[in-house]
Amino acid sequence: MSTGAEPTGPRLRVIAIDGPAGSGKSTVARRLAERLGLEYLDTGAMYRSVAFAAMAREVDLADSDAIVEVARTSDIRIDDTAVVVDGVDATTQIRGPEVTRSVSTVAAISGVRDVLRVRQRAWAMERGGGVLEGRDIGTVVFPDAELKVYLSASVEVRAERRAGEVSALDYETVAADLAARDAADSTRQHDPLSQAPDAIHIDTTRLSVDEVVDKLIARLG
Repeated sequence: MSTGAEPTGPRLRVIAIDGPAGSGKSTVARRLAERLGLEYLDTGAMYRSVAFAAMAREVDLADSDAIVEVARTSDIRIDDTAVVVDGVDATTQIRGPEVTRSVSTVAAISGVRDVLRVRQRAWAMERGGGVLEGRDIGTVVFPDAELKVYLSASVEVRAERRAGEVSALDYETVAADLAARDAADSTRQHDPLSQAPDAIHIDTTRLSVDEVVDKLIARLG
């Protein structure tokens, strides 16, 4: 399968949801997938899984070739309830501070993105589509998606959401990590975080999950 930009094809129904951490992508994508009867994929969890696998194998994150090999050889299984990496339940660990601070380094490696992009497209092909969320789904992975969405929210709200997800993290730590992640993701050379020109932009700061999902369902007709 090519790693270049490819159309989804007529038989795929792909909804692409992008945006920074804490913007509500995962929650909205899950709810939207349920409403549409589609499956859901958190592509960010795939990058986190590679970072987790690299740490488990004690691979130097500065060694790009070695990290690409980790991405290529890792067995990553993601479903609605768990993330299993090389046979280890990493559902909680991939959301921890160590992986969070390392994932931008992993995600900036073009070879890693190539490997995971192929897996993401294969995932959708196997299912006839799906709701995929991440940072480059509408811009790179599925530029011809049926619907492209870019979610955002205030930094304060995003930090509160993330701190609530991981009880071991305090607000100040999360806010600092988010700021660093935003800078890294939006300025990286390969597939930076950006809004597709034809994506719907929704600020979720003051909206409930159902309000966001209702807006998207309305756009789908």
